[in-house]
Amino acid sequence: MLLSPPNNCHIDWASHDAAKHACLHWHYSKSVPAGKLVKVGVWENDSFRGVVLFSRGATPHIASPYGMTQYEVCELTRVALRSHKTPVSRIMKIALRFLKIACPKMRLVVSYADLDQDHHGGIYQAGNWVYTGLNNAGSRGAFVVNGKKMHPRSVVARGGTNSIEWVRANLDPNAAEHITAGKHKYLMPLDKQTAADIAHLKQPYPKRSKQATAGTTGTAAGQHRPERSKSTAVLLDE
Repeated sequence: MLLSPPNNCHIDWASHDAAKHACLHWHYSKSVPAGKLVKVGVWENDSFRGVVLFSRGATPHIASPYGMTQYEVCELTRVALRSHKTPVSRIMKIALRFLKIACPKMRLVVSYADLDQDHHGGIYQAGNWVYTGLNNAGSRGAFVVNGKKMHPRSVVARGGTNSIEWVRANLDPNAAEHITAGKHKYLMPLDKQTAADIAHLKQPYPKRSKQATAGTTGTAAGQHRPERSKSTAVLLDE
């Protein structure tokens, strides 16, 4: 399947290699989400521009607040794009159509704008997502190890415990706890009933901070030119 919005932009399924390249080069996390993914690629003038990825997200209870099953809710976990002309809101709109094709049972998409990255959710606001408030402000979001942020899951994966004492004893004696500014939470309903069910959660959109910089789409790195994937997406509802 192939969709072509303006600016000679082509949107189609992306391969895992293409998704990995985009995440490592053009997303601030420099990582690929774990687990099953729906991978949507973006090309302009036959040049690869990045991916939009959907997955189950970091929490096993993503569907619980909305009275839905784990097969009906997913998270938009990456928008990893280099410089491009097509508006992100347009790319996202088409990517959501691909998600519905891959996962017909899906009813709701959750996403977050990270205040620690000076993100306020402008791409979601442009797409008329439902804003539901700020989450986890003032909580410990990660550790700072050797000058870089490390998620508690990464500490546990190394055989450690989720404590600053263990991190200082085993990884970096000068490690510190990172206190997060929080994340703005946005929802996109995929059908009319879900839209009605979450309407009461809607709050006014937050404004962009004065400290935030204009560019959020990433910069080019390397000459990766993956072809559009011929394979089908890995389904989240399997």
